Amino acid sequence: MEITDVRSGMQKAIIIKEVTEDDFKIITKKRFSFTWKTFKKTTIIYTLQIDGEEDILGLMGLIDLPEEKRIEIKLLACSLENIGKEKRYDGIAGCLIAFACRQAVSKYQDHACISLIPKTILTKHYMKKYYMQSAGRQLYLEGNSLLKILREYI
Repeated sequence: MEITDVRSGMQKAIIIKEVTEDDFKIITKKRFSFTWKTFKKTTIIYTLQIDGEEDILGLMGLIDLPEEKRIEIKLLACSLENIGKEKRYDGIAGCLIAFACRQAVSKYQDHACISLIPKTILTKHYMKKYYMQSAGRQLYLEGNSLLKILREYI
């Protein structure tokens, strides 16, 4: 998986891994919008980093719902400097969403589904950029839309 350096156009290989206790020392609410440590008991938190670098560029908290064959993205955040028109890297959120899709496919094969409850201002963005469908308050990916995200980002 790769993200794009917006300034140079260069692709950067990334890794997504489970958060460690040491990671929480550098994950701040100011930089990542949430107090992530409070979610470590209820979600599996993943970090996105450029391969070979220590800086965390994105975070995602997942909840596995096996009875529904669904993985919920409880939280998703890009670092402050990677949000909006002046962001440094593009593709962080897409790679994290694709990672969640891959986890769902690995676990639930043809029945895989991921979902999230977006901030209201992001609903249309998620639907347009990541092909998500509305299910009332939640947005979801399954079937061909889920596979399309996998093809684009993995």
